[in-house]
Amino acid sequence: MPGPHTTTPAQSEPPSGPGAGSGQRWWRTNAARAGCVAAVPGLGLLEPWLGGAMLIVALVVLWRRNPWPKAAKAVATVAAAGLLAAVVPGSPGQAARDTAAKAEAKAKAKAEADGKTRPRGATTAPPTTGSPEATMPPVSDYRGKNLEEAHAKASKDGFIIKSHDASEKDKFIRGRAPWTVCFQETARLGARPVLDFGVVPKGAPCPKEDGEPIPWPTMPDLVWKTWRTARTEVIALGVRADHVEARKAYRNDTLPGEGKYDDWRVCAHDPAEGGKVQGDSRVTLYLSSTDNGCPAPDRATGTAIDLPDRDDDGDPDYRDPFPGDRDRTTAFPDGVPHLGDSNGSSSSGGSSGGSHGHGRSVCPRTRWC
Repeated sequence: MPGPHTTTPAQSEPPSGPGAGSGQRWWRTNAARAGCVAAVPGLGLLEPWLGGAMLIVALVVLWRRNPWPKAAKAVATVAAAGLLAAVVPGSPGQAARDTAAKAEAKAKAKAEADGKTRPRGATTAPPTTGSPEATMPPVSDYRGKNLEEAHAKASKDGFIIKSHDASEKDKFIRGRAPWTVCFQETARLGARPVLDFGVVPKGAPCPKEDGEPIPWPTMPDLVWKTWRTARTEVIALGVRADHVEARKAYRNDTLPGEGKYDDWRVCAHDPAEGGKVQGDSRVTLYLSSTDNGCPAPDRATGTAIDLPDRDDDGDPDYRDPFPGDRDRTTAFPDGVPHLGDSNGSSSSGGSSGGSHGHGRSVCPRTRWC
C-alpha cells in the first residue's frame, strides 16, 4: 500500500496573483500594472508630457520583477505606446487637420453607400446618439482671445483642445498665456470633438491665412520729423512707450532735459525705414537741434561725428558764447566769470570803481573782456 501523500504540486508552488503573499508590494500587482497602462492615454489627453511620463512609469512596472511572460509584457508595452500616440500626434496642427479630412471623407462615403442601398421611398433615419454629428457641440468664436481663456472655455464645452503656431515658423507652443487665437478648426478624434487653435504670440497681428508669415508693421521714414511727432508714430505701430529712446546725433552734443527737446529733429533711427517693428522692439531716434542740422547720411550717427568746436573746450560752438577763446567755457554763467566765482579774481576789482560785491563782473579792464 503506498504511503500517505505529504505534499501536492499546488501546495509546493508559491502563491501568485494580485494581493498574493503578505510581502508583495502594491505596485507589483497585476491591477497596478493594468492601471498604469490605462492611465497613459488619459494623461496624454490632458498634457502630452504627462502621458510620456506615465508611459515611462508603465514600462518600469511592466518589466521590473514582473512574472508575466515576455510576450505579454511586449504586447502591453506596444498597447501603451499606441494609446499615447493615438491621443498625442507628432505634429499637433497637421494631425488634427488630417483627422478632420479622414472623418469627412468617411462620412461622405457612408452617405453615398446609404443612398445606393436605401430602397425607394425610405426616409432617412435620425442620427443615433453615438454618431459623430450628435457628439459635436456648438462652437463659439474664440478668435482674438487669449489661448488660456479659449482653452478653458472650449474644454468646458466638451472639446479636446489642440493648438499650433499659425505662422510659417510653426514654433512649439509652450504655455498658453503668451498666445492669441487667430484661427480655429473643428475635427473629430474617434467619436470625440476636437478644436484646433491656430495661435500667434501675444501682441502680434494675425496672418492672412493659417501658416503664412506674421505681417509685422514696418518702420516709416522719420528723418527730420520732430521728436514729439516721431515718437507718437512709433508708439502707434505697437511699440511700448518706454522702448522709444532719444539719443544725440552728434558725439560732442548734449540732449537738454526731458521735454526740452520735443522740437529737435530726427537725423536717423534704428530700425531704419522698412525694418520690421515687433511688439517687443526697441526704437532709437537720433536727434539734433534745428540750429545744427543733421550729419551726412552716409556717416555713422552719434559715434564719430562732432559739431564745430573752435576753441576745443568740449562745448560745441552753438552752445559756447565765446567759441574762439579757450579760457571761456559754458561753465561760467553766460561764459563770463564773476566776482565771487571760483574762477573770478577779486584782486582786479579795484580797477573797476572799487565795487567788489558778489556777482559783479570783473569786466572791464581784465583779460576776460
